[in-house]
Amino acid sequence: MTCSLRIPGPIARRVVPVVWVAVWLWPLLSPAAGIASGEVHPVVPAIAGLGAFVVGYVAVVIQAFAGEPHAPSRAHLVQLVAVALLGTALATAYTDSAAGWLSVLLYIGAAGSATLRGPAAFCWALGSVAALVVIGLAHHLDGGAIGANAFNVLMSCGLVFAIKRMTEYIFQLRETQAELARSAVEQERLRFSRDLHDLLGHTLSLVVVKAEVVRRLVPRDPDAAASQAADIETIGRNALAEVREAVTGYRSRRFAAELEGARTALSDAGIAVAIREEGAPLPPETDALFGWAVREGVTNVIRHSRARRCDIVVHRLDDLATLEIRDDGAGPGAAAGSGNGLRGLSERLTAAGGALRAEPGATGGFQVVATLPTATVTDATVTDATVTDATVTDATVSDAARVVVART
Repeated sequence: MTCSLRIPGPIARRVVPVVWVAVWLWPLLSPAAGIASGEVHPVVPAIAGLGAFVVGYVAVVIQAFAGEPHAPSRAHLVQLVAVALLGTALATAYTDSAAGWLSVLLYIGAAGSATLRGPAAFCWALGSVAALVVIGLAHHLDGGAIGANAFNVLMSCGLVFAIKRMTEYIFQLRETQAELARSAVEQERLRFSRDLHDLLGHTLSLVVVKAEVVRRLVPRDPDAAASQAADIETIGRNALAEVREAVTGYRSRRFAAELEGARTALSDAGIAVAIREEGAPLPPETDALFGWAVREGVTNVIRHSRARRCDIVVHRLDDLATLEIRDDGAGPGAAAGSGNGLRGLSERLTAAGGALRAEPGATGGFQVVATLPTATVTDATVTDATVTDATVTDATVSDAARVVVART
């Protein structure tokens, strides 16, 4: 049977620093032994002074190391000066009475090194050594004793200063880690919300269009309406698969599949579509990003443009690939250029070294132009380009259905 002692957190945070500082008070056992043996006179001031010095030193050092790094307050500096004056008075008064009283200067230096920063701490350490040398010479101590004590003071000051700096660096490291963790969470939330917007915005728009087809075809052609309803079921299942893939973070926007899905969606919405591809095939990373661009651009055309025609042109020249989505719709307000979708798409392209323009077309309507330097896109840019996307691949509906859903 084992027994363990657990100290509550708040108590531990108060007790542990006191114990840690008290462990290093053992050099003061020598003057305390002098008092106990009757070598020090008068006894009462020596006991009271040494006790007050120990309490003051512990309080100053614990306050210096407590919490986050901070400049010493006025009250803290007053306590430090009071401890230094008391310690200097004790060393001056009792160095002749018993051995070990010069070690009080060691704690004066250590307290200042823990409290002060930079040049102030360095000057305080030199001042402590100077005070020790003056007191030692005034009491006619031999040079060896004075030198040994001065060396101890310098070493203790350097050690405490190094520990203080190390604790500050540890605190800064923890703060940086916490900030990076918060930033990572925010970035992941942004990525996830952007992915869901791109997924569901396109899919729901397509569902709405096909639902209109079903509603209008039911009285005239029940078989065609049933076919469109089956397409809606397929779209829903694919959307569910995409959302699941989005949750796991492994999902790609394959460009060829997106072009086919865009052709079907635009046709179902009564918008004539022309797709033209020029130049060499796109690399996988560019292919994935352009897949996102087609999905978002076509979704905006269906939702906002009231267009009758949409042209999608992609071409690659040397190390630059360009995707253009142009419509003859309602103009600047049609594509909701300040919306979350285009903003998220712009962030994706910018991260890959590309750019996005959403602006009125030269001959009317609206156009979205995405450019990517194919030589600089890396796998780190598109982190979800490893699993084939479950994209809508609906069969082309009949000409009659296109006429029914044509926008007015």
